[in-house]
Amino acid sequence: MKYFALSAFLLLFTAPGNAQCAMCRAALETSDAGIKPEAVNDGIVYLMIFPYLLVALVGYAIYRQRKKMRQKTQEAAGN
Repeated sequence: MKYFALSAFLLLFTAPGNAQCAMCRAALETSDAGIKPEAVNDGIVYLMIFPYLLVALVGYAIYRQRKKMRQKTQEAAGN
């Protein structure tokens, strides 16, 4: 229950962030080509999706493995 409350608190009270790497910021400040900052920020967000997906997949794989092990121990205890 404590972890749920902490997770809910962190999800509800987050601050929006508009960070850019130094290279992107320099490119936008010196560019006369008319690159929109929103497009650069969207690209950064798109690139950040993949590390989170990898962590989620590893977490799901660990969850499935532990669930199978728990079922095996329950079956062994029941027989």
